[in-house]
Amino acid sequence: MPEDNNNNGSGGRSSSTPLNEDDEPGRIWRSLKAMVFGEAEDNSLRAQLEEVIDEHESDGETDKNGDPDISPVELEMLRNLLQFSDHRVDDVAVPRADIIAIEENAPFSEYVEIFSEHGHSRIPVYRDNLDTIIGMIHIKDIFALVAKGGTPPTDITPYLRQPRFVPESMGVLDLLAEMRATRTHLAIIFDEYNGTEGLVTIEDLVEEIVGDIEDEHDDEPVPMLKPLDGGIWEADARAELEDVGEEIDPALAEIDEDIDTIGGLSFVLAGHIPKTGEMLDHPSGWQLQILEADDRRVTKLRLLPPNPDMAAADHIG
Repeated sequence: MPEDNNNNGSGGRSSSTPLNEDDEPGRIWRSLKAMVFGEAEDNSLRAQLEEVIDEHESDGETDKNGDPDISPVELEMLRNLLQFSDHRVDDVAVPRADIIAIEENAPFSEYVEIFSEHGHSRIPVYRDNLDTIIGMIHIKDIFALVAKGGTPPTDITPYLRQPRFVPESMGVLDLLAEMRATRTHLAIIFDEYNGTEGLVTIEDLVEEIVGDIEDEHDDEPVPMLKPLDGGIWEADARAELEDVGEEIDPALAEIDEDIDTIGGLSFVLAGHIPKTGEMLDHPSGWQLQILEADDRRVTKLRLLPPNPDMAAADHIG
């Protein structure tokens, strides 16, 4: 199989046919860049594989039946696989604010309810707050107790299982190997202060390669940026500043600080964690109104334009 892929990616040449630069315009361009800009040419196996994928996408080669030699989906998965090892777990983790968890002393009815409402198979269990996760509970253990009837347990401890606890800097490839070896499907990500930073499931890791895997329990995707009347926008605090700049106003993405989201921008403008209802002024004239926040972060904002009538006209146009 690897040999077939290599032959197909080289435009149908046999392995005995020598390669020359005239057949490889991409290689010539990289060599020119190396001479002009002083960039070393990457001759690693990874770079060669990415080059083959690029050539395959542009050549549109077909097999003897006229069908695509490698489908676009396969090419995308190959590309994702090559890039997979470059990611850290905090790149793919569910952020702390979105973790669905339950307190250990919650009544048994709440354990049943949280599984019923959210459709997850595993739920973290914490003591006092999310920084002290003591284990996770599996849906089959809860509903096995429900099926048996009788008096619900008052202590959930005997049914707790242990997730993996890993640092945010860990590579996703290492985590996937560790989760497979330990047959653990959920990992808790902790930050430099040993606080809970996020959560990763083995499904999250697989989705980095094959794309989103949705089931009947998944909610419909909610847009990060939602236009309202008068040029006003509502934004999820996790919305990327780059997307905000492209969708709303490039001025909102122009900032020297190392931040990536509109929620991070609100923190920079306020100089502290903004509170619900707080109004922040952006140098461009935009105003950020905090709609939802807790003691750790902002979760939802409203963006008010400098000139509502003009912004509305631009949006309509």
